[in-house]
Amino acid sequence: MNNKKFKIVALGCRTNQYEGQAFRDQLETLGYSQAKHGEEADLCIVNTCTVTASADSSSRHEIRQLAKRNPKAKIMVTGCYAERDPAAVQAIDGVTKVVPNTGKETLLEELFPDETVPEFSIKNFDAHTRAFVKIQDGCNSFCTYCIIPYVRGRSKSRNMPEILQEVHQLVESGYKEIVLTGINIGDFDGADTPATLADLVREVDKVPGVERIRISSIDPDEVDDDLLDAVINGKKTCHSMHIVLQSGSNVVLKRMNRKYTRQMFIETIHKLKGASPRFTFTTDLIVGFPGETDYDFNESLEVMAEVKFSKVHMFPYSDRPRTRANLYPNKVSPHVIAERKEKVLREAEKGSFKLREAYVGQTATVLTESRDSEGWVSGHTDNFLEVKIHSEILKPNELVTVTLEENIPAGLVGRPI
Repeated sequence: MNNKKFKIVALGCRTNQYEGQAFRDQLETLGYSQAKHGEEADLCIVNTCTVTASADSSSRHEIRQLAKRNPKAKIMVTGCYAERDPAAVQAIDGVTKVVPNTGKETLLEELFPDETVPEFSIKNFDAHTRAFVKIQDGCNSFCTYCIIPYVRGRSKSRNMPEILQEVHQLVESGYKEIVLTGINIGDFDGADTPATLADLVREVDKVPGVERIRISSIDPDEVDDDLLDAVINGKKTCHSMHIVLQSGSNVVLKRMNRKYTRQMFIETIHKLKGASPRFTFTTDLIVGFPGETDYDFNESLEVMAEVKFSKVHMFPYSDRPRTRANLYPNKVSPHVIAERKEKVLREAEKGSFKLREAYVGQTATVLTESRDSEGWVSGHTDNFLEVKIHSEILKPNELVTVTLEENIPAGLVGRPI
């Protein structure tokens, strides 16, 4: 297999990014190397996304581009769009094989039956300074707008020893920040080594060399007192969390089949802020859900104004086949959705600016992530505030203490101490 080249494209969520890295690590162990820009690959793997119609379109585009630029390559397509509509994927010129999500972890074993293929896990996280660690897959919630339970299946957790071994390997590879991720990590149960998410957080916190631990997307009703204790009192746990809102309207939340109310969301925010005033939050918000009125939409804006999220991931509602919301009446017009989308983006920017303003003059530790051609290094504080530092010597993946001197639209400006 020497001199064989590969290309991996992973679209969508952090779980897909993790899986893309797992393919990369497996192939490198088998003697493949990643094709450089302009080089043709012998094997391409696309891990698709289907969370919105736009994600479907992006998945098709990436497959076509790979087929066009790598005409001799085997093109293997997996992921959620491939699971939902395998016939449409197989019909794309150049596709060698469509692999369902259930076959993803054995894809390379089947492709190379005579080779010893390493397990589907990661030791590295190329081009990232924070490493995502997948702790579970699938979802049991069946929200009315979401196709994911149909394409990912029911929730299934990894074993805690397996996860911890992976964290150890990542720390040995130089990673300082670990992000625990999955499709619905609040469902984590440790599989055949029963454990809660709080138990896992405490164990990762004991791993020597870990500098930061983050919890990726979680629902407010899943932040119980035990998890709060594990995060607030951990040595390396970050005081920021991505807590999913989706809507500030109880009427809309009920139609979405979410398991919490607006009041429960706010109460969770207040509990964490009460335990640590520096705690910050990011969230997801859907605009234009069927039947969403101006009043419902304004309720979402009210929650944004109250919380002042450091970042809002905004999704215009997108009809997904097989979901209940696809059949709902009172669809919001594309024009109104576009207006609401723009308003959310403006208000999110205002909210994050106000949040950062309170930190001007304070000191903070920043994990550097990238640098541009003008000498600006970007990174985040432990509570996930973006910071820009002008430095000729700082490199990505360094922890640096700075004074936060100014707040600009792109983030806080820090000066190394």
